[in-house]
Amino acid sequence: MSRMRRGKRAARRGDGPARRRPVMRVVEALLWLVVVGLFAWRVTPQLQAAVGWHSGGTAAPPVTLDMLDGKALPLHQLTGQVVLVNFWATWCPPCRAELPGLESVYESKHADGFTIVGVSMDQISRAQVASFLQEHGIQYPIAMATPDVVAAFGGVNSFPTSFLLDRQGRVRYTVHGMFATPALRAAVSRLLAERS
Repeated sequence: MSRMRRGKRAARRGDGPARRRPVMRVVEALLWLVVVGLFAWRVTPQLQAAVGWHSGGTAAPPVTLDMLDGKALPLHQLTGQVVLVNFWATWCPPCRAELPGLESVYESKHADGFTIVGVSMDQISRAQVASFLQEHGIQYPIAMATPDVVAAFGGVNSFPTSFLLDRQGRVRYTVHGMFATPALRAAVSRLLAERS
């Protein structure tokens, strides 16, 4: 059967290229909606933190952190500082990519009253986590995750996930995924400048 005859037969049945185009356009539009939705879901919290939108805040959970050095740190002892609680893991590529930016903001803002507590979700020894941190030049305090701490922060299930607390100990912003350094720096500067 010739190509022309097959094309005419397909046209009569209505399953030729002209019929497939509208379906492909709908599929393409749906894929774009998913992409735009995912982008907005990841970027919107960072924009909100950077410029101060929707920043009412809720009290941080009353947890005690199991620090890497074995000491216990009740989170309420950090009241008066702006605090980033960052759930991460050594095996998590986005977490590893985020570390230098977190360290940079920590170094530049720590003297002004900002701190970070990284909460390691690793199932490896404290010595292995400490070795990883030393290798990557991370100086901010690190805690080891416990089931109670994870549950208190809403059952963190994606990494990294960050909770930015103001000086009164309220969770003002939650960011799932990497916290972009410029957005974090702007949010921290704004929260440090706030008056009680």
